[in-house]
Amino acid sequence: MVFATKLVGDILSFDELNDSTISLMDIDDQRLEQTTRVAKAMVHNEGLNATIEATTDRVEALEGADYVLNMVNVGGTEPFENEIRIPETYGVKQSIGDTIGPGGVFRGLRTIPTMLDIANDMEAVCPDALLLNYTNPMSILCGTMFKATDIETVGLCHSVPHTAKAIADYIDIPQTEIDYWVAGVNHVAWFLEATHQGQSIYPALREAMKDPDIYERDTVRFEMMKHFDYFPTESSHHMSEYVPYFRTDEDVIKRMRGTDSAERMATGTYLEGWKRRSAERDDPNLSVDLENVSVDRSEEYASRLIHSIETDTQRRLNLNVSNKTAAIQNLPEDACVEVPVLVDSTGLRPCSVGELPIQIAAFCQQHTTVHRLTIEGALENDRTKVHQAIKHDPLTAAECTLDEIHEMTNELIVANTDYLPELS
Repeated sequence: MVFATKLVGDILSFDELNDSTISLMDIDDQRLEQTTRVAKAMVHNEGLNATIEATTDRVEALEGADYVLNMVNVGGTEPFENEIRIPETYGVKQSIGDTIGPGGVFRGLRTIPTMLDIANDMEAVCPDALLLNYTNPMSILCGTMFKATDIETVGLCHSVPHTAKAIADYIDIPQTEIDYWVAGVNHVAWFLEATHQGQSIYPALREAMKDPDIYERDTVRFEMMKHFDYFPTESSHHMSEYVPYFRTDEDVIKRMRGTDSAERMATGTYLEGWKRRSAERDDPNLSVDLENVSVDRSEEYASRLIHSIETDTQRRLNLNVSNKTAAIQNLPEDACVEVPVLVDSTGLRPCSVGELPIQIAAFCQQHTTVHRLTIEGALENDRTKVHQAIKHDPLTAAECTLDEIHEMTNELIVANTDYLPELS
């Protein structure tokens, strides 16, 4: 509800787009009604010519679409709870668990069938539409679409601009004055270059890290930069799940909590927050001040991407795309990579990054292996590949033996059978 209305506001903030027809679709009547009320209030309050439609019929919503924005959650609370709490009993302490690790793999498995259904509907009623995916696990879902469908798909994530904002804050310069070159895979991408007035900001960032107050705000990312030279794009509490160093010892978890990430470093913090927010949004007495709803433009990429294509305004955005053009030469061709992409009326053109430095490419290679095994496991109904995907997860492997991982994966499959592809 919150994210959808943010993206609607972003689209309507452009003069060239504010007469669009925006069709909102959800399987939840109440949430759909709330979102529609806010979107219509934006149009009314700003005096725009946009048309807001709402339906619970996905095919009806997709009919004739030019762009499809996807932000679904499949399965609700039960599988999410299983994906966090079952691994926790084996010592795998996930803070978010939506993109990698046991949580990310199983979220991918339960979401892939819905993604393929969406693709089938799009192929029937809007085959030329561009699918803008916001749903996690980003790399697994986009990789599935690249491999199994003909729908043009791009993945969008705000971690790069959020990180640029954080870096600018740490070294006390305006975010708009930082120029950067970022690449990797979603949530494990790296600021390969970052400059201010032609000079690298890395010396200033390393100096800022020496200030305890600044270090405590982003402990894990500063540690990764300290040991591997480059600043990663995902927040400390989330980054801690992607590597084997920070979540296997309770003392280390406490030490890495810092200030900004204190509660977020805890196991299951996203699950608990998600349940709380869901309850609030499902409250029938939820009220919204519709008279003061206005159109504002956020940092999200979707509206900028659409505006660039529609108006031939060239922009460079960090997007999740297929590596078939070898944008990152030392990652597999069939990987989903997050790289700079030039966008204008001709479409999307990924920039060539060359090879990632080997010390950070290694992290991306680990995760692309997990992604590929998960995708193949889902598409081929191959239980063995699902097991192998989780056995390759760095955090899980740091905590468990192979037999323990096998047992945990079996337990997750049994608990979540109703939400998964039929694994043989």
